[in-house]
Order: sequence, then C-alpha cells, then structure tokens
Amino acid sequence: MTIKKLIVQKYGGATLADPEKIKHAAKRIFELHQSGIQVVVVVSAMGQTTNQLIDLAKQVSIRPQLRELDMLLTVGERISMSLVSMALNDLGCPAISFTGSQAGILTDESHVNANIIDVKAFRVEEALKENKVVILAGFQGVSPITKEITTLGRGGSDTSAVAMAGYLNADRCEILKDVDCIYTADPKLVSNAKPIKHLNYRQLIEMTSWGAKVLHHRSVEMAQQKKVILYVGPASNSLSDGTIVTSDFEFTQQQAIAINSFDQVFQLEMHAPISEAAKDLNEVLQKNQIGRPQFLYSESTTHLITGPQEILNAIETFESKQDTYKIKNKRYSSVSVTYSQTVSDAEMQTSEALLNKNNIKIFKSFSMLNSLHFFVSTDQKNEAIQILHSQIT
Repeated sequence: MTIKKLIVQKYGGATLADPEKIKHAAKRIFELHQSGIQVVVVVSAMGQTTNQLIDLAKQVSIRPQLRELDMLLTVGERISMSLVSMALNDLGCPAISFTGSQAGILTDESHVNANIIDVKAFRVEEALKENKVVILAGFQGVSPITKEITTLGRGGSDTSAVAMAGYLNADRCEILKDVDCIYTADPKLVSNAKPIKHLNYRQLIEMTSWGAKVLHHRSVEMAQQKKVILYVGPASNSLSDGTIVTSDFEFTQQQAIAINSFDQVFQLEMHAPISEAAKDLNEVLQKNQIGRPQFLYSESTTHLITGPQEILNAIETFESKQDTYKIKNKRYSSVSVTYSQTVSDAEMQTSEALLNKNNIKIFKSFSMLNSLHFFVSTDQKNEAIQILHSQIT
C-alpha cells in the first residue's frame, strides 16, 4: 500500500486578512489535496483580529482576567478555521475544522502564554483517514488538568503547526506568510535585505530568540526536537523556493547571516540576581494577571528585559505600586547579528568598531553562541541595523 505524503500548512493572519485571500488560500489547499497529498492546515486569526479583540477587552476592563481573555482571543482563530473550511467545501474539497482542544492540543495550566505538553490528535487522524482536509485553529489548546481553554502567546500558531506536524510525522511543515522567505533583515527596514534559502535549526533559534518575527522561537525549538522539516514561503505563490530549515544544513564558512532586533528593552533594577529576580518579577506579574517578560541580559542586580508590548506596558503601569523592581531606562533596543558558526572576539571587535565609527552609542554588548548582541538607544536602532547589515555579503 502506498503511503500518502502529508504536509502541514500554517497560514498567517495577513494571508487570511479578507474573504478573497481566504478563497485564494482555499484554492491552493484544494490543489494540493487534489494532487494526492494529505493536508492539515493551521490558521491564525484574520489580519489584525487579535489586536482588535485585545483593544475590545481593554474597553470593558482595565485588567481583564486572563482566563476570560483566552476565551475571547480564541474566537479569532475559530472564525478563520470555519471560513477556510467553508471555502474548501464550496470547491468540492471535503474539509472539517477543529479548535485546538478538539484537535487534542494539550497545554499546561498557564493562560495567555501556555506551553504545549502533549498532542492527542485522534480526531485529526480519523478525518485524514476519511480523506478530509483538516483545518485547525492555531494559537490555542486546553489544559487537561483544569479543562480550561488556553492560548500559546504571540506567534503561537507556528507552534501549533509544528506540534501537529511532529505528531503526524508529516513530510514537512510549511509556514506560509506574506513574504517570500526568511531575509537577512526586515525588508521594511533594510531595502537591500537578501533572501536566505537554507538555514539550520540552531541558527534560526538564535534569530527568533533575538527578535526575528518570521517564526515563534518555541516553534523552531520544537521543530528541532521533533525533526520537523520547516519551509517558510509566500502563501500567494506555491512555486516559490522559500527557505528550508533542517538539522543537516551548514554554511561552508563563517559569515554574518542575519540582523534581528527587539524594538523596546527595559532596564530594570532589582535587589536580586537573575534567578531570584526572575522568580520575584514573575510572581508580581502573575498576581496582577500579566504575562512573563523575556530576560535578555543580567549583570548583578541590573536586568534587561523585553516582551510583547502589553507586558511592557503593564510592567510600567505597576512599577509605582510595589518595590520589586525599578525601571532605570526604557529607551533601549537590542540589535543582534547571527553568524553561521560560533562567534569570536574578532567579529565582536569588527562590529563594535563599525558602530562606533558611525556614532552609534553602545550601552551594552556581549556575544553568545552564534550571535553578537548590542543594546543601543531606540532612536538609533534602525541605523544600527542598516550599518551592521553592511557586513552581510
């Protein structure tokens, strides 16, 4: 018996922003299914729906309960999944939509930023045996302990797709967006950003951990763990080469491959070292129904953190109400250079000299694994990105 090829596709919000784009995506899915390939599709909320739902919540509640916020936010993906399924069925393609909980995406008990702990996609497997295309609402799951609906944080639909691809042993997981591939920098900031055709998981984890928005860093870590081949390409063109991410690709020489950044970084003063500080800060934020920030750098009791804007806003709002932390500066950004191999002092010296030559003031710099990291003032961030990108050949 011939085993059918299976592909998991994830469509980002921009690719499903209106009915015409949804119908275009459905046509591509239908054509793939007609070619004899089994297809599971993970969808994000349409366009800016998630942001609009967050704004709506803020209009009725100063500090929405996280459980209720998750109940609200999961609506966005449910709209997308049902519309895509409708469009496919109209094309004569048998399709069925599932929420994250219906599809067996099991998470821990956290709200707003939950982690996937297991997948039991029995209903998905049954639908595939019936030759149906399965449309899955990304970004969401259910805690088997509390039985509550949870969400996976910004970019969580990527993680949903990789988790499902790993469970089903898919031939590959396609992350389909409104860009052609992964670039050496954000094309909106760097006009001569170059396409990257191949990457190793290790390199992409570095990039996404330090601000690259093309995939959620958790999804790349999971892809590496479960050996899921990733393809990142445009939803509008099924023939694009895109970017392929695997474990066995390596560059032939040491070279700078990408520039990434976090727009806003807070410098906090806390009367504790990193492990204790992270615990104390997370306890304060959890008590006030706020998600966790990401610690980027710590030195004694000084800590540099970032996170989604709603988390940073909340940290700023609650600063005056307790004494766990003090914001010393909120006008920093991080700019990182990821290399093909482990970095040395030589790469750091070259980049620092380049920034200094162009009057970019470096507040803090350090190297880690394959990357160099620079903290600069927010108003110099874009210039720093363009200057460092000049090293990429």
